Amino acid sequence: MTTTTNAPVTGPQKMTPSEAFVETLAANGVTEMFGIMGSAFMDAMDIFAPAGITLIPVVHEQGAGHMADGYARVSGRHGVVIGQNGPGISNCVTAIAAAYWAHTPVVIITPEAGTMGIGLGGFQEGNQLPMFQEFTKYQGHVTHPARMAEFTGRCFDRAMSEMGPTQLNIPRDYFYGEIKTEIPQPQRLDRGAGGEGKLNEAADILANAKFPVIISGGGVVMGDAVEECKAFAERLGAPVVNSYLHNDSFPASHPLWCGPLGYQGSKAAMKLIAKADVVVALGTRLGPFGTLPQHGMDYWPKDAKIIQIDADNKMLGLVKKITVGICGDAKAAAIALTQRLEGKTLACDATKEARAQDIKAEKAAWEKELDEWTHEKDAFSLDMIEEQGKESGNYLHPRQVLRELEKAMPEDVMVSTDIGNINSVANSYLRFEKPRSFFAPMSWGNCGYAFPTIIGAKVAAPHRPAISYAGDGAWGMSLMETMTCVRHNIPVTAVVFHNRQWGAEKKNQVDFYNRRFVAGELDNQSFAGIAKAMGAEGIVVDKLEDVGPALKKAVDMQMNEGKTTIIEIMCTRELGDPFRRDALSKPIRLLDKYKDYV
Repeated sequence: MTTTTNAPVTGPQKMTPSEAFVETLAANGVTEMFGIMGSAFMDAMDIFAPAGITLIPVVHEQGAGHMADGYARVSGRHGVVIGQNGPGISNCVTAIAAAYWAHTPVVIITPEAGTMGIGLGGFQEGNQLPMFQEFTKYQGHVTHPARMAEFTGRCFDRAMSEMGPTQLNIPRDYFYGEIKTEIPQPQRLDRGAGGEGKLNEAADILANAKFPVIISGGGVVMGDAVEECKAFAERLGAPVVNSYLHNDSFPASHPLWCGPLGYQGSKAAMKLIAKADVVVALGTRLGPFGTLPQHGMDYWPKDAKIIQIDADNKMLGLVKKITVGICGDAKAAAIALTQRLEGKTLACDATKEARAQDIKAEKAAWEKELDEWTHEKDAFSLDMIEEQGKESGNYLHPRQVLRELEKAMPEDVMVSTDIGNINSVANSYLRFEKPRSFFAPMSWGNCGYAFPTIIGAKVAAPHRPAISYAGDGAWGMSLMETMTCVRHNIPVTAVVFHNRQWGAEKKNQVDFYNRRFVAGELDNQSFAGIAKAMGAEGIVVDKLEDVGPALKKAVDMQMNEGKTTIIEIMCTRELGDPFRRDALSKPIRLLDKYKDYV
């Protein structure tokens, strides 16, 4: 009988490259990986279990990459994805791109064709480094079996130090043989507050600010800096707005919280930041899509002084003109600035109470508008309401559904949203009390993101309720991972907004192409029925009063019975605001055969 021990391997020792690889994973705290088994790494996979590592098999490798993303964003540790060389690896490109724009430390392990066959066009051969070049912070290519542990450790270190995906590329024949090596211990950086001169300059500007506003970004979440951001905001009496799709970067119950900027964000947040004379962008790159005009408001303050704080110096001033750029950790910088302001009389102190009343009033007005927002204002939607009245069944307005889901959310919830119109509108309604609770595909904007990501999040935090949102189009790209949940006892709840269309793009056909609808309709089967066929629970909701109870029932089954549930909500075909107003213009046709298509 073979006995195993989980004791770490220390000092130079003889071992196989597979053992060096697995021991380095263990040294970096890897306990779960996502992927599909393959012959390319089977020698290493054979010893995952004695090293305390579980490979969670998925239905499709893109899902595995998203699961690794969700796992890392919840845990603050690496997410790891692996697959067969060639097609298994190429299937992960979209997911790694999403992780790149979310600044997620995912390590993708890419076994490749053997060294004696590279360049011969063999089975499942591909040049795998260029596939991921644009979407990784570092690419480690194992150049000799004896360097297996070295490159593996470096990929894990760089993923954390640069906060983004890294790639470990390993020729499949390099898992075999005998080497002498030492397992490297993880190297983690201590991040500082930034340069003293820039911090002092920022503090001087803040001391004279009359209406300061703080943007709390993803760096606040990743840097575990929410409490420090709160203390900083309270000292200034500054309204705090969330950067786009980082609704969990400041607690929604706090009186200074004003909601998110960006597409379908909070009007309260936008109106308040428009009044700012100083903006502190704390842990955010100020991405262009997150500061676009919205709700008819070009809200970005034109004359405000901008203090931007980011751990990546390349982001400072990249998108918006700034007054002061601080390359520093969000937590450390917030502490340093708060300390510099303590004991001083600030210009904003005299107006703190008036500003608090302003914040309260704007938030109340926005909440009232959300409560009453039951139809869109474009003629196409009104026509569709009349048409749907002739159809059998009931259809619910997406905004009313989102409001009911918001009210029924459990404490400590984790929510992921996909891309698309209804999911983006959810930005107005999703509020959180703690960080590492909200996940979206960020600037990559790919469909099929939400469901596998929340599965990975659930693996990392099984004690937390996990809910995903997806439209019916995006759901079609990811629903097969329901089988992963059932097979491996990973219970989650998926909300599917079934409106039978690609609504975001259809809105563009209304606004720019004279209602000529091409390829936008979806003729769907019953998603609840498909869920039941896969072994999960399925609930169809077509009455507004059933939305909240359905979510509560599904979460109860998730947390107490270990069941995955798909909630299929039958929605009206409201189109809402155009998704990419910045990217389209009225068409011009020059050929006679197309002259009527303007």
